Amino acid sequence: MSFNLDRVIAVRNSKIVYRDGDKSIKVFDKEYKKADVLNEALNQARIEETGLNIPRVQEVSVVEDGKWAIVTDYIEGKTLSRLMEENPDKYDEYLELFVDLQIQVHSMRCPLLTKLKDKMNRKITEADLDATTRYELHTRLEGMPKHNKVCHGDFRPSNIIIAEDGTPYIIDWSHATQGNASADVARTYLLFWLKGDIEGAHKYLDLFCKKSDTAKQYIQKWLPIVAASQSVKGNPKEREFLLSWVNVVEYE
Repeated sequence: MSFNLDRVIAVRNSKIVYRDGDKSIKVFDKEYKKADVLNEALNQARIEETGLNIPRVQEVSVVEDGKWAIVTDYIEGKTLSRLMEENPDKYDEYLELFVDLQIQVHSMRCPLLTKLKDKMNRKITEADLDATTRYELHTRLEGMPKHNKVCHGDFRPSNIIIAEDGTPYIIDWSHATQGNASADVARTYLLFWLKGDIEGAHKYLDLFCKKSDTAKQYIQKWLPIVAASQSVKGNPKEREFLLSWVNVVEYE
């Protein structure tokens, strides 16, 4: 099927998102693995079944120059990050909505998603760390409670679109897994840090712990594991920052 790829709505690493009428077309670079594109579409289709508000997958196809694309519903609205920037006086209100949405995601189950622990073990093995540190991280990960909650894996305000009628939609399910929700929270906390919003990071963590009745120390135990597994991708500056978190918490 041919699409009109004149209107760019987002440019990300190795992909460009276009709008064509009521469709959103995410076109991946030629080097992007076909298996990863199909896996992302499959993740999203599986998450649709949970009933969460997300754009529906319409099709997966090959567009110009043999590039793969995922076609989903286009959601008219603004991202939560943009609303936070435009209305700083409403920051706390938006943050509360953000945390409520993440708790809603964690309340879902999706038995066919990849297990978070398997993915993290794989990433830690690939991380640019010495054998002793990798061993400590694998051991710590093994000792963490095993859960099967839906984890978004990249839950940040720019991945929430507030539609014109006020309905929030959660986008970008390429990193979705099932596992321990506190790992997902640790990832979001680090995303606030990466963006330079340290105050927001602390506010977010306090609010999440209060609303979900989770001990902050428990999420902090996940930080070195999550930072190590996230350090495998990303630019050198980001990698350096994430690896600095790997030794933040002393190992027992």
